[in-house]
Amino acid sequence: MTDSIRRSLSFLNHELVSEIMENSTIQVFEEGTMMVKEGEYIKVVPYVSTGLIKVFTSHEDKELLLYYIEPNDSCIMSFSAGIAKEPSKVYAITEEKTTALLMPAEKINKWISQYPDINKLFYHQYKLRYSELLNTINHILFDRLDVRIFEYLQRKAMLTKQNLMKISHRQIASELGTAREVVSRTLKKLETEGKVRQRSGYIELT
Repeated sequence: MTDSIRRSLSFLNHELVSEIMENSTIQVFEEGTMMVKEGEYIKVVPYVSTGLIKVFTSHEDKELLLYYIEPNDSCIMSFSAGIAKEPSKVYAITEEKTTALLMPAEKINKWISQYPDINKLFYHQYKLRYSELLNTINHILFDRLDVRIFEYLQRKAMLTKQNLMKISHRQIASELGTAREVVSRTLKKLETEGKVRQRSGYIELT
């Protein structure tokens, strides 16, 4: 695992990679592990080797999915809060069993001064997440809900590499910021159109 992480970071300065590996820990998290909570101070910034992490914000009983952290990606929100020594504004939870390199936030501040090369990693993350957030805003403002739900399911299937997904109507509603009843009606419409098939607790793209 250490070698594969080193290879994925090979675009960075060799000395910086050595520093990161020497000062960070590699940890395995089971599915459903809450890695970051809103209001907590960030002590480590994850860099995903395998698995998937969902980053979202929450208000009352509703969530809004912001982005997923895939293999060879990190979390720009954790990075930002960590170096600023501010509490997190988001939640992060593992969607499946995940292996991540945990970089100490206090060291990252030092590395930014000592190894400007580290900006390559987080500048890429910034561009990626900014683009995703713009897409989310555009979907909310301009797309019909059936389009949003179908594209959400397609994205989830691509990330998990499974067309048959264990997911509830309530979870979809929570992540897309709408009501469960609306999701149920919309999925029924998508099923009638032959785009999805529903089973007990599962949704399959057809």
